[in-house]
Amino acid sequence: MTPFVRHALSLTAIALASLSLTACGKKEAPPTAGNEVIITIGHAAPLTGPQAHLGKDNENGAVMAIDELNSRGMSIDGKKVKFVLVSEDDQADPKAGTTVAQKFVDQKVNGVIGHLNSGTTIPASRIYAEAGIPQISGSATNPTYTQQGFKTTFRVFANDIHQGQALAQFATKSLKAKTIAIVDDRTAYGQGLADEFKKAAEAAGAKVVAQEFTTDKATDFKAILTKIKASNPDVLFFSAMDAQGGPALKQARELGLKATFLIGDGGCTPEFIKLAGNAADGQYCSLPGVPLEKMPGGTVFKDKYQKRYNQQIQLYAPYVYDAVMVMADAMQRANSAEPAKYLLEVGKSQYQGVTAKVVFDTKGDLAAPAVSIYQDKGGNWSYVETVDAAAAAK
Repeated sequence: MTPFVRHALSLTAIALASLSLTACGKKEAPPTAGNEVIITIGHAAPLTGPQAHLGKDNENGAVMAIDELNSRGMSIDGKKVKFVLVSEDDQADPKAGTTVAQKFVDQKVNGVIGHLNSGTTIPASRIYAEAGIPQISGSATNPTYTQQGFKTTFRVFANDIHQGQALAQFATKSLKAKTIAIVDDRTAYGQGLADEFKKAAEAAGAKVVAQEFTTDKATDFKAILTKIKASNPDVLFFSAMDAQGGPALKQARELGLKATFLIGDGGCTPEFIKLAGNAADGQYCSLPGVPLEKMPGGTVFKDKYQKRYNQQIQLYAPYVYDAVMVMADAMQRANSAEPAKYLLEVGKSQYQGVTAKVVFDTKGDLAAPAVSIYQDKGGNWSYVETVDAAAAAK
């Protein structure tokens, strides 16, 4: 546990203690620390296990946003406020995710940023919705998240309908693929993206000649890759995270499978290239949004991130940063950090963020999403093109 999180938890304990002293039947006063009103933001992601590097990347983005908000000396309803981040490890596990969600509800957090994975985000979202707590994800892409009819769910980049369409368009038009093999990890993310990709690829005239399944814990893919090799596909779409995608590509090349390898945002990371080694050269990934260098505040954010953490951004940190900022902006416009009061303002957001101008549609998705394609060249993801995701999904 980092010193930052320990400090956050101690402040949260102060906040909860102050709430317990409130007389029954009276309106609860906001928790305070000294002369400041405490606003507690919950953040959930896998902080242990094979996806911990992605969870920590998300947490880093949230910490940067919280620190910047506090450096501004913000006031809401005439009172100086201090934002506190409470970060929890959901282990990328749906059961653990709901446990974390209930913990946040019990702690009376003012809002939630996360979760990272669709498989944890979706079941947790019902708990937040029932409690009326706004939730903004900077990484969960499964469309179901915002299609449940909840008023509390938002995300700050393209969903898998958009991403699946963009990937299929790239595979069939740019790569000229006629035959395609698909592998997914059976998670809400992997299966959801694979389904959208398959529909769009077949609609574009491609033939799916093989479809196999794995898990998000697997490390040996040779059996399913051997089956796929027999069908000799032009493209292999691997719908999973980098911890599976990197080794799978390496093993595919060891088996002599020559299909062009395509992976979604879960593999569009430096870690994927590290795990795949030389096999990654020339292969492709997709990522919602535009390249960091083309984002309105991307270059500045990248420099601040690398200076602070002495490492590359893995994946979602800029989006998580924006998610925190959008939530804080809604609070300021509502002149309240009470979930019931600022929730309506979240949906009305017109926030110029690091990644894009954040404007939500009626479901809580971005009104103008984009998806970009990248290719590994010499050990780095290089930008290829951006697809108008909204147009591609029509």
